[in-house]
Amino acid sequence: MYKRILIATDGSPLSDKAVESGLSLAALTGASVVALKVVPRYPRSYFEGGMPVEAGDVKRIEGQWGDAAQVLVDAIKAKGVEQGVTVKAVTAKSDMVAEAVIAAAKKHKCDLIVMASHGRKGIKRLLLGSETQHVLTHSHIPVLVLR
Repeated sequence: MYKRILIATDGSPLSDKAVESGLSLAALTGASVVALKVVPRYPRSYFEGGMPVEAGDVKRIEGQWGDAAQVLVDAIKAKGVEQGVTVKAVTAKSDMVAEAVIAAAKKHKCDLIVMASHGRKGIKRLLLGSETQHVLTHSHIPVLVLR
């Protein structure tokens, strides 16, 4: 049914449910998995609400975020090994999370994307946006959404 499944995570408890479901589906179908965590860039403008930070500090902070993301996807890889699933642990650096998810799915030739949605409604959805909604509406690859 599926050959390669991309599981996008942000490390939240809800996202953990998507990870578990994605790994279970991969185990059932014999698919391999690409575990993805998108890491944002550090805000660099006064208009983004941050204090000016030295370039070296920005690099250090972004490095810490990248390292934490790698630990997260490596843990998913270890869970996959326990279930007999081959998992590739991947991180991407981007402020456009949905676009990075779609690009990674294309790059790794995935035929399903599994991710969670926080299920925001009304004004919260309008103001805060939804990365999952963006992936759903812009990806040509099927998306399994867990809430």
